Amino acid sequence: MNKSEKQIYDELIKRKLIPEDALEKAQKESDVLKIPFYTHLLNNKYIKEETLLSAMSLVLKMQVVNLKEVSIDEAAIKAVPIRFAWHYEFLPLKLEGRKLTIVMSNPLSVKVQDEIRTNLGYEISVVLAKREDVLEFLKVHYGLGADMVDRMVESSEESRKPSPSEDTHAIEDIEKLAGDASVIKLVNQILLDSYKKRATDIHIEPFRGRLRLRYRVDGILYDQNVPENLRHFLLPILSRIKVMSNLNIVERRMPQDGRAIVKTQDQVLDLRVSFMPTPHGESVVIRILPTNMFLSLEKLGLAQKDLVMSEALIQRPNGIVFVTGPTGSGKTTTLYAFLMRLNKQDKKIITIEDPVEYEMDGITQIQVNPDIKLTFASGLRSMLRHDPDVMMVGEVRDNETAEIAIRVALTGHLVFSTLHTNDAVSGIARLTDVGIEPYLVASTVEAFIAQRLIRTICPECKVINNSADQEVKKKITRDLNLPMGEDIEIYKGKGCEKCNFTGFYGRMGIYEILLMDKDIKKMIIDKASAAEIKTLAVKKGMRTLLQDGWGKVIQGITTPEEVLEVSYDFNMELEDPLQGPEGSSFMIEKELDEQKSASSGQEKRIYIRIPQQISVQYRLVEKGEGEILRFNKETSDVSYQDIFTKNLFTKCANGSKDEKYLEKTSTTTHNISAGGLSFEAQYVFPLGSILELAIEFPDGGERIKTLARIVRVDKDVPKNCYIAACYLDMSGVDRRRIDEFVQYEANRQEMIRFKEPEK
Repeated sequence: MNKSEKQIYDELIKRKLIPEDALEKAQKESDVLKIPFYTHLLNNKYIKEETLLSAMSLVLKMQVVNLKEVSIDEAAIKAVPIRFAWHYEFLPLKLEGRKLTIVMSNPLSVKVQDEIRTNLGYEISVVLAKREDVLEFLKVHYGLGADMVDRMVESSEESRKPSPSEDTHAIEDIEKLAGDASVIKLVNQILLDSYKKRATDIHIEPFRGRLRLRYRVDGILYDQNVPENLRHFLLPILSRIKVMSNLNIVERRMPQDGRAIVKTQDQVLDLRVSFMPTPHGESVVIRILPTNMFLSLEKLGLAQKDLVMSEALIQRPNGIVFVTGPTGSGKTTTLYAFLMRLNKQDKKIITIEDPVEYEMDGITQIQVNPDIKLTFASGLRSMLRHDPDVMMVGEVRDNETAEIAIRVALTGHLVFSTLHTNDAVSGIARLTDVGIEPYLVASTVEAFIAQRLIRTICPECKVINNSADQEVKKKITRDLNLPMGEDIEIYKGKGCEKCNFTGFYGRMGIYEILLMDKDIKKMIIDKASAAEIKTLAVKKGMRTLLQDGWGKVIQGITTPEEVLEVSYDFNMELEDPLQGPEGSSFMIEKELDEQKSASSGQEKRIYIRIPQQISVQYRLVEKGEGEILRFNKETSDVSYQDIFTKNLFTKCANGSKDEKYLEKTSTTTHNISAGGLSFEAQYVFPLGSILELAIEFPDGGERIKTLARIVRVDKDVPKNCYIAACYLDMSGVDRRRIDEFVQYEANRQEMIRFKEPEK
């Protein structure tokens, strides 16, 4: 025990932080094991690190800092080689002339401090911090695995000039690289780091001159800082991942999919690996699936009413329950929760999936394999011969699978499956589109459950959002039919260590459940439109995705921005859908008397809307389900009934030369409010598509930039075509600016009409 350790020992006894007999035992153990005394105390949990740092600070006259609250000088980082910092586990904090302030978790011996002075040539000043924070900030500022990459570069002259696309390496060289200890440690470090950060996916993407590493956390991709030299080791890193996944390490021209099982800390992880060739090397995505992560129905986020409804649905003896939503909306997790609730000794449950995401004990699971013609349809036929009570089909993609699933339900089986649609009612149209007769849909389907995933506010840093937009509160009050004037509290996350300063921690579902009662079934058989069916369902008590999201906002679970990002306002939809060419669907606004609608509907609208021409630029960011059409404005003299027979719209095929819709396009608005706008469009995008808007005002002020979701397409054929969109991420300041402009213009136009003499 050196002098500083003896001083710490005495201080701990003096402050009675550890019983003297336990402290004496720890001291003897550290001597036998020949490890630092303070390290042994922490490793064996004799004392909390914060308490030990406090005692060390008093003894050694060193300041304790919180690295998350101090600024780190980049000049100090550049002054210290990464291997040196990693070896002694310290972080350069500040460089002032020849004085270097460093942060570490334990006091250095005089000998070690002399080594740092000699090698770096600086006078050293030491402050203390938690070891976990020191190591984390080393990764942040030097890059993940920077020390190993530095060693790998120095150890091999050949590794300094590699090319990710080079194909001249011999097979044995690739295997040797993949088995190198440093490469194995580097890949393991990436897996461990992603697991600690709650990532669901790891993206390794090569580009010209750089390599990007990203983690998907709570549905959002975050860039990870990596050393620049990491790009030189793309080939051995990918080869190592291929070896783990039992894939062909010399095949780099074709996509490959594999699977690996790894153990990280106390958790066994199931890794789904997918490789894809790019011009600068292979890109790989690793999906991380914990083997024991199963959610109960209560933890999915279902409201109490929806929970009771779901319990009743899964207890039905036969029929089909469809869960709908886009890719990544949590459909499979919901189905697994249903199956786990039904998984009892007296029931035979079989699933067919692509791929099998989680292994469930007691349930027979089949994986689709197109290479041997094991498809959803052929698998379903074989499943019937195994006497099942409950079956799950990963996805209904085509007519054959849909027909067999319908037949299975008619023969007394309970079937669960998924569809890719935007809401619950659209599932009806999807089934009829693939060729299922409406009477079969009405007689077999028990319910359509639409869902989305929203990020939940971190419970550690949740606070009331005093700056929340008052218009949003009014909208929530109206949509949920709450008493007017009722005070609604909206919450947000400030950001803390637990949530990595994002303000969000974890995700939850919002739901829309369409039950197939006799009235809904009659409308399906009568081939009513989706909008008409949804209107009736809402009148009968169905909560839309938006309403369920608002419920979670006022409960303090999530934020309004999260809800608006994944749902839309049903009240903004029109009720007259019309099929366009090539099977594309649009919402055609009926010809309405503007004066009559203004007087009858003004009170229902939150924001005043006026017809006004304002310059706006738009660009497609994310396409919804459906085709993109080009509006041929030059066509004239076309009746309303013949709009699609006169080539008024033409399909824009992906990959064609006509892709100007991907660029910024200038146009003018048709009408505008603080909630949304419509503008004259040359291209017609599917409902649900996301646009990037830049709105210019006559006052010459700064343009308002925002994202907007398309909620309908208005056509004044054959003259004009208008897109209506509602804002998604607009700030309260910009929204007020639009509202003030609209109110001013509305008052000005009213004054003009008032002054005009009657004719």
